[in-house]
Amino acid sequence: MNNNRELRFRQVHLDFHTSPAIDGIGSAFDKKLWQERLQMAHADSITCFSCCHHGWSYHPCKVGAMHPGLNFDLLRAQIDACHEIGVKVPIYLTAGVNNRIAECEPGWREISPDGRWASWVQSPLAAGFKKLCFNSPYLDYLCRLIEEAAHLFPDADGMFFDIISQGQCCCPHCMRDMAADGYDPEKEKDRLRFARRTLLKYFRRTTEAARCVQADLPVFHNNGALLEPGNRDLLPYYSHLELESLPTGGWGYDHFPLSAAYCRNLEHDFLGMTGKFHTTWGEFGGFKHANALRYECAAMLAQGAKCSIGDQLHPTGQLDESTCRLIGAAYAEVEQKEPWCRQVSSAANVAMLSNHGFKKPLQRNLKSETGVSRLLLEAHIPFDRLDDGNDFSAYKVLILPDDLRPDATLQKRLADFVDGGGKLILSGTSILKQDCDQLAFELPLTFEGLATLFPNYINSAAEFAPEGINTPFVMYRPSMNIRINSGKSLGKIHEPYFNRDYRHFCSHQHTPNHLEDAGFDAGLLDGQFLYFAHPVFILYALYGNVILKDFILKGIRALVDDDLPLHTSMPSQGRVSLLEQKEERRYIVHALYANTMLRGMKSDAFVPGAYPTAPVEVIEELNPIHDVKFSFRLPREIKRITLEPQGLEVPFQNCNGQISITIDKLICHQMIVLHY
Repeated sequence: MNNNRELRFRQVHLDFHTSPAIDGIGSAFDKKLWQERLQMAHADSITCFSCCHHGWSYHPCKVGAMHPGLNFDLLRAQIDACHEIGVKVPIYLTAGVNNRIAECEPGWREISPDGRWASWVQSPLAAGFKKLCFNSPYLDYLCRLIEEAAHLFPDADGMFFDIISQGQCCCPHCMRDMAADGYDPEKEKDRLRFARRTLLKYFRRTTEAARCVQADLPVFHNNGALLEPGNRDLLPYYSHLELESLPTGGWGYDHFPLSAAYCRNLEHDFLGMTGKFHTTWGEFGGFKHANALRYECAAMLAQGAKCSIGDQLHPTGQLDESTCRLIGAAYAEVEQKEPWCRQVSSAANVAMLSNHGFKKPLQRNLKSETGVSRLLLEAHIPFDRLDDGNDFSAYKVLILPDDLRPDATLQKRLADFVDGGGKLILSGTSILKQDCDQLAFELPLTFEGLATLFPNYINSAAEFAPEGINTPFVMYRPSMNIRINSGKSLGKIHEPYFNRDYRHFCSHQHTPNHLEDAGFDAGLLDGQFLYFAHPVFILYALYGNVILKDFILKGIRALVDDDLPLHTSMPSQGRVSLLEQKEERRYIVHALYANTMLRGMKSDAFVPGAYPTAPVEVIEELNPIHDVKFSFRLPREIKRITLEPQGLEVPFQNCNGQISITIDKLICHQMIVLHY
C-alpha cells in the first residue's frame, strides 16, 4: 500500500441523484453551515457529485449538461468549503447508468439477450434508471465527460465511478463486434467473454481519462462483484477499494467480513461503506439507530478497513443536521480509535480458498464461501480469503469450498502445503480432481460416487455429535458415498426409504430414514485432513442449521483447535478479528457484540413506483456482556496487554505460552492490544 495515498478514516459518500423536475438546486447551500455540519459529523472526507444517475452535472460544463434547476457552480463551492477545513473531496460521476443520455441516445442502451432494455426498469412507464452499453459510442462520451471534470476540478481528491457492469449485451454495436471478432452471440459463454472484454476496455479508457491532468489521481470503479477474488486483472485500474455493504440495504451483517477477508491482503488500501439509512440508498428522511452505525463502523475497523457512511443530500444543498449528528456519534469513536487501526495486516492463520479465485467462472456463486465465513465468524476463528495470487505459507489451515475441485496446479500447491505441515478441510466434491472423478488427495477412503437417495441423514460418531443429538439428523443435499479404510469416521449415513416424487412420498417434506446405516461414512478425520461427505458449507449458508454447525465445528476443532491463535467465551453473535501493527510491535484483537433483530416484513409496493418492503436487520440496544474470557497463543512473546482507546492495563496469566485474560464488561466494541 502506498502510504502517501492512505485513505481517510471518516468518509461520507454523499449521493445527489436529483430529478430535473426539482427547482432551487443548491439554494440553501451555505459555506459556514456546510463546514459546521461536517465538523459535527467528524468527517474528514466527503464524496460530492459532478454527474448523477439522472444525467445532470452540478457545475457549468460543455460536454455534459448542468442541472436545469441549478444556477451556480455547486461542486466548486463544496470543494472550496471542504478544503478550507481540511476535508478531502473525491468527485462522483455516474458511468453505467445515465437517464439523460439514454433518452437522448436510445441506441446506446444495453439490450439483454431476450431483447429487453437492460435497466433497473424495463417499461417506459416505470420510474428508474437506464443502463448504457460500454461498447457503444456512450463510452466515448463518458470519457470526454470525465476529462472535462478533471480539467475543471484539478484539485479534486479523487474520482468515483458508479454502476460499473457490462451485461450480455446484444445491442447492434455488440452484435456487430461479436460477429467481426469471432464470438458467437447465440452462446452465453461467448457473450460473457465479450462482455468481459468490453469491461476491460471501459476500465482502461476511463482510468486514463480520469488521470489526464493528475497522473496519480485516486480512482475507484464501483461494483462489489468486481472486487471478488478472480479479478486481479482489474486491480491496476484502482488506486484503492471501497466495499459497499449496507447491512440494512440487502447485504446483511455478514457480507462485509467475507469481502474484507480477501481485500485486506491486497496491496490496496480499502474502506467499508455502510449507510445512515434505515433501508438503503435514496431513502430521504430514513435513519438507523446511532448504535447500529457505531457497531457498523467498529466492524469495519475490525476488518482492517477505513469507514465510509452513505447519505443523500437534499436538493437544496443543505446537509441534514440529524444525519450529521448521527454520523458524528459513530465517527467520534472512530477518531479515538484510529491510532490502533493504521497500517494493520491480518494475523489469521486460517484461510479459505475462493471458488472465484481458482476456477475463475464467468458467473459467480458465493453460497459455499458464505457458509464457511458464517461458521468461522460465529466460532470466533479469524480467517482470510485467498485466490491463486496469494501465498499459502502464512497459514496453518486451508479450507476449500464444497465445490472447488482442484486442477493440477492447485493440487500441487496443496500437496506442498500439506508436506510443509499444513492442514486441509475439505467437503463435498472438493476431494475430486477438476477434470475427472478421481481423488485429488491421498486419503484412506474409497469413493463410490454421489448418493442417489436424498435427503439422507447423519448419525454422528459420539465425538462429533451435536449437543443433545444421538439419532440421525437430516442433510438436505446429497453426500458423496465414501467408505473409510482408516482414521476416524465422523459418523454413518442413513438413507431414506425412497426419493420423494409423485409415485411415492411421505408427509409434508421428505422421506424418513432407515434405522440401519447404509454402510457409508459421513466424513473422515485423518492426520492433516478433515473431510465432510456432504456440501456442509452450502447447507449451512442455505439453512443456518445450528445442529449442523455444531457437527461441523466439532470436526474442525478436533483437527485445528491447538493451532488457533485465540479462543473466547463470547456468544455466537460476537465477532472477533486478529490484526497486527508490525511497526508498533503489537497485535490488535477486535471484539464486537450486538444483537441484530429481524424486523419488518415482505410486502408489495404500496403504490406503483414505490419500493416494496422487506425484513430489515436492526440494531437498537447495545447490551453489555460480562466476564468475557480470551486466551491467546501467538508467535511472539507478549509483554503487556491494554484495552484501547481507554489506555487500561490488563493483568494476564501466561501458562506455557498461552495468554489468558478476562474482560469484566464489553459493550459494542473493544480493542485488546497485545504488545510484544
